[in-house]
Amino acid sequence: MNSSPKRIHVVGICGVGTSAIAIALHKSGWRVTGSDKGFYPPVSTYLSGAGVLYYAGWHPEKIEENGKPDIIMIGGVGTSPSNPEVIYAKENGIPVFTYTEIIRDYFIRKNSIVVAGTWGKTTTSALLSFIMNKAGKNPSYFTGGLSLSHPTGALTDTDWSLVEGDEYQTSITDKKPKFAYYSPTHLLLTSVSWDHADLYPTEEDYFITFEELVKKIPKDGLIVACGDNKGVTKVLNHVYPSGKNEKPRIVSYGSNLENDYYFHSIEHNKEGLTFSIDNDNSTYKIHSPMLGRFNTENITGAFAMAHKISIPAEKIIEAINDFKGIKRRFEKRFEGEVTVLDCHAPTAEKASAVLESIREVYKNKIIAIYEPNIGGRQRASAGTYDHAFKSADIIIIPRLTKLKVSSEKDQTAIEGDELAAIIGRTHPQTKYVEDDPEVIKLIISQAKTGDVIVFLGSHGFRGMIEEVVSNL
Repeated sequence: MNSSPKRIHVVGICGVGTSAIAIALHKSGWRVTGSDKGFYPPVSTYLSGAGVLYYAGWHPEKIEENGKPDIIMIGGVGTSPSNPEVIYAKENGIPVFTYTEIIRDYFIRKNSIVVAGTWGKTTTSALLSFIMNKAGKNPSYFTGGLSLSHPTGALTDTDWSLVEGDEYQTSITDKKPKFAYYSPTHLLLTSVSWDHADLYPTEEDYFITFEELVKKIPKDGLIVACGDNKGVTKVLNHVYPSGKNEKPRIVSYGSNLENDYYFHSIEHNKEGLTFSIDNDNSTYKIHSPMLGRFNTENITGAFAMAHKISIPAEKIIEAINDFKGIKRRFEKRFEGEVTVLDCHAPTAEKASAVLESIREVYKNKIIAIYEPNIGGRQRASAGTYDHAFKSADIIIIPRLTKLKVSSEKDQTAIEGDELAAIIGRTHPQTKYVEDDPEVIKLIISQAKTGDVIVFLGSHGFRGMIEEVVSNL
């Protein structure tokens, strides 16, 4: 672990990931300041509550107000090399690092757990960090979502680290996936299914990235893998053909009997999930307050990894029962005559899984407001929308967030009216509404007692969720 610089300035601090890192560094003794183009709850609330100083806009003249930074950390893909503060740093000899490089240099430990996968990685990594903390392992950790139960990140002096490993590019100028930097000794692989078509134009490109990650696990390491997921199985079989190549220990989990950790007997209702996990002739009864049948898979993956690093089962079960989930993953924003849910589901596949779980619990009308991520707006993704919204009754596509055009594909990205037409091929109750206030009026006019309103996407819907809740 490198010695900590005394002072860091974060350009783009209002992202979920960058703010979590900034707060973790601040709590461990760093002097942290930050800037961003705008500040909005809940991130601004967390930054202020932690005592992190920040200002709105890009103002190079303010960077040194509290002393010259030892280093500059830039946010995710949205922070351009032409940002005035980044240019100032380079002109004045201040080293500039991506947040991925900061995690690599200051968070990663001798025992490095990385949680990766197309879906499930944020919930699983947040839960696993909560379990490890409750069990006294106190890892340095970072996850890409705001936990409802504990800080999103922390920097400690133990030999353990746990980070969410994102396959998306590190920055505008660095196309390598973030998880390429984290030197895993332990890998929890939740799923592999072609995503981010803007970065990985073919399915083969996407799978190769995960194969390279698997190859990084040392022979004395551990892979905990979802045995139900065909993509995970394909990746492992390609890296470790039967009878060939020495490999680390591989432990499987899933709903099929042949898995090492087998979950079954699921009960799913408005109070959460109850189910059982079988392992080595023992059965463990699990209760979680989280919604979503698919979370049984995430919970079992976290249970398996925690169990294999010698955390007692009773400690794991207790932590699972106490973990409330993370923001924007089946987060209840309002519950009265009508329920409002906020769910991070920016692809057709994720939206479909969320809607199926909602339909299992709520029997009345489901009104879905959907905005895809960049990959979900590529033309190669159009076919994935067929029947993806079958569990919803009404689908509303709002004006989509304007893309920062960085490639020819971005210039031809699907816009809202066309997306509504694509989804409408298999779901006629799909509407495109350009004006945000009209979206809110439509939602309120359609919602009746017992109905569910669910916002599906990766963006914040420009305050529409708050407006709907206020109206209700």
